[in-house]
Amino acid sequence: MTNLNVKEGKILVKTELCNILTIKFALNRIRMKTIILIRHAKSSWEFDVKDEERPLKKRGFKDSHLVSSAFKKKNINPDFIFSSTANRALSTCRIFMKNLEINERLLSVENELYDFGGEQVVRFLKKLDEDYKNVMIFGHNHAFTSICNIFGNIFIDNLPTSGLVVIDFDTNSWATIEKGNTRLTIFPRDLK
Repeated sequence: MTNLNVKEGKILVKTELCNILTIKFALNRIRMKTIILIRHAKSSWEFDVKDEERPLKKRGFKDSHLVSSAFKKKNINPDFIFSSTANRALSTCRIFMKNLEINERLLSVENELYDFGGEQVVRFLKKLDEDYKNVMIFGHNHAFTSICNIFGNIFIDNLPTSGLVVIDFDTNSWATIEKGNTRLTIFPRDLK
């Protein structure tokens, strides 16, 4: 009878160790990184303002509402949101945040995201806080189309205004993101 208890004790210890390893493996899998890229909505050239101050057109407002409403149904919740300083990007961001019911505390407006080539955005991504699993970023072309193609596994010819792309990375560190999996695209034209 005592031998049986000892054996059961050993089995219990092994089982607990296996459970701990399984939990650690599961936590590592949960810590995958995800970026949600959104190109700003259609902007207006009607006003004589600096590029950074250009407002959205009426179509831009409509398309942002359309895409954010479709995205809400996907139940992908960002840990944090970053936007370019440009009026058109920040306005698009605020429409999404309102429709997704995201608190303003989760928004940071970043100069680095006012980038059209993509190099600054890539550097920004690789320096993100490791506590963030899912981040939503609002910015500009040609940077965002380039980033979709650098990091995603589906070629995107041109990320349209108000276009949204979700890319998952099988890594625990933003610094090591490489080619990921393009999980989702939502373009306004596909919703009309």
